[in-house]
Amino acid sequence: MHTVGLEVEFEGAGYDGSVATTTLAPPYKSYASLVGIFSAGMTGVATLSTVLGRRPEQLGGLDLAVLAAATFKASRTITNDEVTSFLRDPFVRGQAHEGDEKPVEDGGPRQAIGELLTCSRCIGMWAAAGVVSLQTVAPRTGRLLTWSLAAAAANDFLQAGFAALTSKANELEQRADDA
Repeated sequence: MHTVGLEVEFEGAGYDGSVATTTLAPPYKSYASLVGIFSAGMTGVATLSTVLGRRPEQLGGLDLAVLAAATFKASRTITNDEVTSFLRDPFVRGQAHEGDEKPVEDGGPRQAIGELLTCSRCIGMWAAAGVVSLQTVAPRTGRLLTWSLAAAAANDFLQAGFAALTSKANELEQRADDA
């Protein structure tokens, strides 16, 4: 359940200083709609791939690793990057472009979509399905996108690792100077 706080000020006998709250039920109908859209999309891709005579390739270990990296990068880009804040903005409160956003809690579709667009694990399923679908329907384009996203994910990991090593080296250097 989502709780929305509402401050109420009372004075007088019997007031214990508590804050009244209103509880909204999760937007189950909107969740069901999103599941329906996802399922319809996957069914559409399966139908299109059959009509086009394209069967999904069998994936090996490397393919799975590349797909996982591509999914990670796509998910993080959608849920966190400033460049995609315009996608999240209608469905969140706070500043989407500053990363200070929470899903709108209105108990409806905006909330459900906001929850999806601000949760990297949640949108990850959609990203993976999109990349695999593209690989099935348009293999060359799908591979190009998958490998580009995977390379960008590897870059993110390398940049984070470099920053961590640099920070640790600077810390050790500072300790040596202080000693």
